Amino acid sequence: MNSVDPVENYKNQTTAGNYFVSNYPPYSFWKTNRISEAFDALEKQSAVDTPLGIYLHIPFCRKRCHFCYFKVYTNNDAAMLENYISSMITEMTLYSKKTSITGRTPKFVYFGGGTPSYLSSRQLISLTEALKDKVSWDDADEITFECEPGTLTENKLDGIRNIGVTRLSLGVENFNDELLKGNGRAHGSKEIDKAYRLARLIGFPQVNIDLIAGMVGETNENWKKCIEKTIDLEPDSVTIYQMEIPFNTTVFQEMKVAGQEVAPVADWQTKRRWVNEAFERLEASGYTITSAYTAVKNPAETRFLYRDFLWTGADLIGLGVASFSHVGGTNYQNQQELSEYKDSLSAGRLPIYRALTPSIEERLIRELILQLKLGEVQPSYFLKKFKIDVNKRFSSALSYLQSQNYIDVGNDNWSLRREGLLQVDNLLAEFFLEKHQNSRYT
Repeated sequence: MNSVDPVENYKNQTTAGNYFVSNYPPYSFWKTNRISEAFDALEKQSAVDTPLGIYLHIPFCRKRCHFCYFKVYTNNDAAMLENYISSMITEMTLYSKKTSITGRTPKFVYFGGGTPSYLSSRQLISLTEALKDKVSWDDADEITFECEPGTLTENKLDGIRNIGVTRLSLGVENFNDELLKGNGRAHGSKEIDKAYRLARLIGFPQVNIDLIAGMVGETNENWKKCIEKTIDLEPDSVTIYQMEIPFNTTVFQEMKVAGQEVAPVADWQTKRRWVNEAFERLEASGYTITSAYTAVKNPAETRFLYRDFLWTGADLIGLGVASFSHVGGTNYQNQQELSEYKDSLSAGRLPIYRALTPSIEERLIRELILQLKLGEVQPSYFLKKFKIDVNKRFSSALSYLQSQNYIDVGNDNWSLRREGLLQVDNLLAEFFLEKHQNSRYT
């Protein structure tokens, strides 16, 4: 009879904290006493071959999901929204005068949240027209817009399409009404069907569906139904995340009150199995897996420029409360409270809260670990850009991943096997500098 290692069993459980790696060095190393580095970077001429992107954080929602850890607000009135829109326009005005931004046009724009579709069509049009007046979007090849299905009407979707959105991302998460309600989602299955039908009717070039594997109450049977429903809809792309329980979520607060260390969701092994089952069904239906989270119907036409540009070192201007930016090699974040964000802009200064300028080696690691999420890495790219042989520099990490059968290493290619891809965020710390090894990633 095989005994179960209690330590390994505990590691497999979903406990509170983040696992998803979105940047490097870890955010805990970004400091308030280094914000001058961000202002210095903004006053330097940017490299001519560095793409520019704009991220707009719309922090308003109908409800706060029980698993949400973003900066969002749910008790909103018209005056609050109008004031926030005005603040974002002021922020873009300040950016347009910075040396690193003047004369440049974004290649990609991303509306994230919160819920960007919480805004009215009039507000969206007013905001985008004002922003475009400060920095032209004429060269933007991709404009992505996140939506909560229950906020969408035909008029709202017309407005979203008219501001130039090319990639509409529906935050479906699941198709089961009881499960959606139990996780605090504001929409239901009927609203999903209506929103998707209207989006197709209006003719967005790309429609993406977001799913979450392992929401509270998820079962094997229901997950299979979710995947079949997704395939029936035939979206251009599908994004699947594995449920995590960060510390500032409602679920964690309930765990703390009950004295529970293990979250009331599936363990990691089960979540990886569910994602793998979804990937296999999507592949059988003609989709291609293009990252640890994404399946696309037509890789030649369905792109995700926001991801691809950012993961190869593009500059990003983040507008809005708590937004993240990356300019001239410096990482920084905006003020995390709405009042402080607005106060900074009212005083005529950018609302930068903390910053960090990574070393060349840290910038290499950032791009390397993010590109590993695609499942493929070409060492020649890093040799050309950073003059570092990543095969030698990370030989120890590679040997470990190979010993676990997570990765295959060729002459100019690292290729994650499916088991490695399914838990890539858990493997990336192998490439961190020692001083970052024991830090929370996100």
